[in-house]
Amino acid sequence: MATLKKYDLTGKETGQVSVDDKLLKSANSQMIKDYIVAIRKNARQWSANTKGRSEINATKKKPHAQKGLGRARQGNFSAPQYKGGGIVFGPKPKKNMHTRINQKERKAAVTSIISDKIKSGNVYVLDCDAIETPKTKLIANFLAGSKLEKKRVLFVGETGNETISHTGLIKSLRNIPKTEFMRSVNLNGYDLSLAAEVVILGSAFDEFVALLGK
Repeated sequence: MATLKKYDLTGKETGQVSVDDKLLKSANSQMIKDYIVAIRKNARQWSANTKGRSEINATKKKPHAQKGLGRARQGNFSAPQYKGGGIVFGPKPKKNMHTRINQKERKAAVTSIISDKIKSGNVYVLDCDAIETPKTKLIANFLAGSKLEKKRVLFVGETGNETISHTGLIKSLRNIPKTEFMRSVNLNGYDLSLAAEVVILGSAFDEFVALLGK
């Protein structure tokens, strides 16, 4: 049985919770990489757009006479060599660059990443009630007491039906660098891989374990 340390808001260890080893599974490393790369690709907007010389709103008059001046011939001011002219081979919006992610592979990748973090002891449980009033110092004391300060920490809360239930915690994290909050239903492999440590709220522990499957 894998064990996770349980802390209170003061950063004091209050006990341990166990996770069945049968739920901890590994997946192919190349599949995990492909899944994370697909997430990053799908996050791109693909909206970069530059104008070619035919799209520039400029006079079509020649800059100077074709012959007689000893200078190179020029067509018009929308040519790329002039300031404000068209861009050569510039980026254009892509029509559809979405990368499809297989749901079974996604689940296997997330399960594997969570399992690796549990095995390496980078997952903790925060046993506390809902924070009604935002207090940055409260979370800062917890991170210091549990020796998680200055680390990239991902807080995981339960799904719930009301978005206001974690408002106090979310606002308390705003001024603490390298901390983030996500609900368990929104977890993905990229955010899990990016976080050095994962802190699960006690109310979200069952949902978090459910991500590992049955």
